[in-house]
Amino acid sequence: MKLFEIFIAAALINNFVFTRFLGLCIFFGVTKKVETAVGMSITFTSVMMVSAALGWLVFNYVMVPLDLTFLKIVIFIGIIASFVQASDTIMRKVSPGLYYKLGVYLALISTNCIMLAVPLINAGDKYGFIESITLGLGSGLGFAMALIIMASIREKLELADVPRPFQGLPIAFVTTGLIALAFLGFSGIITQ
Repeated sequence: MKLFEIFIAAALINNFVFTRFLGLCIFFGVTKKVETAVGMSITFTSVMMVSAALGWLVFNYVMVPLDLTFLKIVIFIGIIASFVQASDTIMRKVSPGLYYKLGVYLALISTNCIMLAVPLINAGDKYGFIESITLGLGSGLGFAMALIIMASIREKLELADVPRPFQGLPIAFVTTGLIALAFLGFSGIITQ
C-alpha cells in the first residue's frame, strides 16, 4: 500500500508542475504540439526512473559509507547529466525528427530542477530502492500528464479567438493556473 501512496502522491497530489511549480521552462517550451510533449514525456519519465535508481545506489552504497553526503547535489547532477547525454545520443539515432523538435530542451533535462528533486527527496525521506523507483515513476508520469494536458489545450487555443494581449504565453500561464486549481482537488485522496 505504501508504494501505491507514493505513486499517487507523486503523480497527482504533489505534482511537480501544478503544486510545486518545478520544471516550468520545459513545461512551457515543449507544450506547443502534442507530438513533442509525448516524446518529451517518454524521455523525461525514463530519465527520472533511471536517475532515481542510480542516485539511490550511489547514495546508499558510496556516499553514505564514505561520508560524502554533503556532495549529493553535485553527484546527483553528474548522474543525471550522464544519463541525459546517453538518451540524447540514442534519440538522435533512433528518432532524429523528434530529436530536432525537442531541440535545446532535451539538453535542459540534465539541469532541470525536477530531475534533481527526485533523488534529493529519495535521500531525504530515506526511501528504499523500490520506493525510490516508484517515486521516479510517479513523478515522471505526473509530469508527462501535465505536458500532454497542456499541449492538448494549447493546440486548441491556437484556433480559439483569444484577445490579442493574452495570446501566446499569457493564456498559457492563465490555463496552467486553472489546471493547478483543479489539481488541488486531489489533495484529499490519501489521508493518514
